[in-house]
Amino acid sequence: MDSETTYHFVGIKGTGMSAMALILSDRGLKVQGSDIEQYTFTQRGLEKAGIKVMPFDESNIHEGLTVIAGNSFNDDHPEIKKAREMGLTVYRYHDFLGKMIKGKTSIGVAGAHGKTSTTGLLAHVLSEIAPSDYLIGDGTGKGVPNARFFVYEADEYRRHFLATHPDYAIMTNIDFDHPDYYESIDDVFDAFETFAHQVQKGIFAWGDDKNLKRLKADVPIYYYGLNESDDFRAVDVKRTTSGSTFRVTYHDEDLGEFSVPLFGEHNVLNSLAVIAVSYFEKVDLAEIRRELMTFKGVKRRFSERKVADMTIIDDYAHHPSEIKATLDAARQEYPSKQIVVVFQPHTFSRTIALMDDFVKSLDLADKVFLTDIYSSPREHSGDVSSQDMANKLTKGGEILKVENMSPLLDYDNDVVIFMGAGDIQKYEQAYEDLLSHLSNKIN
Repeated sequence: MDSETTYHFVGIKGTGMSAMALILSDRGLKVQGSDIEQYTFTQRGLEKAGIKVMPFDESNIHEGLTVIAGNSFNDDHPEIKKAREMGLTVYRYHDFLGKMIKGKTSIGVAGAHGKTSTTGLLAHVLSEIAPSDYLIGDGTGKGVPNARFFVYEADEYRRHFLATHPDYAIMTNIDFDHPDYYESIDDVFDAFETFAHQVQKGIFAWGDDKNLKRLKADVPIYYYGLNESDDFRAVDVKRTTSGSTFRVTYHDEDLGEFSVPLFGEHNVLNSLAVIAVSYFEKVDLAEIRRELMTFKGVKRRFSERKVADMTIIDDYAHHPSEIKATLDAARQEYPSKQIVVVFQPHTFSRTIALMDDFVKSLDLADKVFLTDIYSSPREHSGDVSSQDMANKLTKGGEILKVENMSPLLDYDNDVVIFMGAGDIQKYEQAYEDLLSHLSNKIN
């Protein structure tokens, strides 16, 4: 890293980009960036770090900058285009990440689902035990002097994780997603296997995933899960309304009992992956045990709060497997309450490709409300609507408009989960405002 240059991030409010900017800032480097003017949930961290954020404008580009370009922006973006014309050094986000992890014991967390939660848990645990840099996909990033570990989210979209060669990889699952880029599950598998061949020391993979089981690599693959065939295994699992407790075995070795204040089977599995990595890096398991108990979660992953008599959960789930996992977690924590979902389908291509799987997962809720489909900048329309999904739901689904959230007022002392990767939070905010307004009138 060059202490003489200023690192300019094009699209600094993106989750990975803001996390990377925070790490560079923590390392004492000069950092600034540009983005849309709309407020985003990543913005607060940048403001607290004193990082200058400007509206997009090609006049932001001048001599003395090293430019890091967010992957959402093409080379014809005015700032990126000008930087290249001026001969400035321009890195794509994933390529720069490949540079940043060098010289540390790096652990990349890959998977179609569960990356952010697992990266957050691993970063939390390791950073309390040894100096650790970490880059989490919820916009959280931290750099420390003389870091031993570098924990990062390894994103398979457009094969971006192939720019990195970590010491270890955790692989939570291989599933078909990003139909705008990947042609099939075999195409996704090919990307993961290529990444596996780039890992230097070892891979920790979920043992129930049939695609992960056929993975080939140049380093040992250790499987984690709940079955006898797994190398790292959770046994005597107890799931309660306060969290999950389980014993861990590695082959014939009993590693003891662990607890996490988290819900859903997927969080038992995520914890197993963290314990497995720590075991191989000879981190004291008593310290791991202690730190697992203090994890509060990551942004936009099962984030809970109470408004009036309702429990509101905010979750990034936008794939059928993620919806199923989130509903499993909600049932564990709130076994006696109605679970209501407000889901915003994300992209027309994903909605068409996975329609039947969406319906199957959403049917696990007591009631489903759908918003209009959130389209990405890459697609503006498609031959599908939220009403198509609503018509297929066993219990039926209602379309919700942000200007009228009153249908949710039929529920008292229940749980409403807002799910999606687009702008679902504007619906959430409208509902919270409505609840607060009614509560104030009553009081």
